[in-house]
Amino acid sequence: MSTNRVLAFLELLQARPGLTGPELAARLEVDERTVRRYAVRLTDLGVPVEAERGRYGGYRLMPGYRLPPLMLTDDEATAVVLGLLAGRRTGMSVGEAATESALAKIQRVLPASLRERVRAVEETLALTARAAVPAPATAGTLLTLADAARRRVRVRLAYRSFRGEASERPVDPYGLVFHSGRWYLTGHDHRSGEVRTFRVDRVSGAVPTGEEFPEPDGFDPVGHVLESLAGVPYRYEVEVVLETTLAEARRRIPPSVATLSGSDGEVRVVARAERLDGMARMLAGLGWPFTIVRPGELRGEVRALARRLLGEA
Repeated sequence: MSTNRVLAFLELLQARPGLTGPELAARLEVDERTVRRYAVRLTDLGVPVEAERGRYGGYRLMPGYRLPPLMLTDDEATAVVLGLLAGRRTGMSVGEAATESALAKIQRVLPASLRERVRAVEETLALTARAAVPAPATAGTLLTLADAARRRVRVRLAYRSFRGEASERPVDPYGLVFHSGRWYLTGHDHRSGEVRTFRVDRVSGAVPTGEEFPEPDGFDPVGHVLESLAGVPYRYEVEVVLETTLAEARRRIPPSVATLSGSDGEVRVVARAERLDGMARMLAGLGWPFTIVRPGELRGEVRALARRLLGEA
């Protein structure tokens, strides 16, 4: 018996109580015997369906009965549960407690047979991707910023920098971006006069001002956030020329790691790093010949890495 058809039958009973067996059969494209089976199925699931006898008798839900707030097909329930589990794994969720309570509520309103099947997915699912270190953003902040970005309304942002410095600033929110386990807001910061990227987990308050701002022409929030992350002011600025094609370099080096330019055979890489030994390992792992432009200390780290590798060999 198709679960989708049973739910369609239930929706018809809610929208048009009193439809006769032939009318329901025509709308559902089944025979009247199947309609009776749908009514029995709903009753077995705890949804009482009354059938009035006679030529003009129809089907309706028992007077006073209130449906549970959530009715899902097998596919819909599985999609919701997988979404919650993936959000928990990637850090995209707004908190472990919210994810667990949502899963519990979904399981509570599902029929017993479907509930057990969905729980089996939750208990047996294994993911190969490494779990993200969560940087939780509150649902209230996310919803406020998303609504302001959609309506193009300026917000007053209370923000804490990575150094722990607190500030307030008017911001025109252009968009929200989720990247590597963190939520980011990108928009025009009126305090600095520039388009900036803010970590949402460092936002302690966001209040719409009611002032509207014009939509930026051709602005790409994702591209801007990735470029901003590549330009984070770490201790060292690194410039290297790779002997590879620009297309291949872009495939292997994400925009959040470095800025790429140049032509095939001479791809210029500009990046920032807090530790040069990690940059040496990254360059060696690419497997392409490269020339270090700056800083000079990186050459020493590459030589040290080569000695370690030769010693291990």
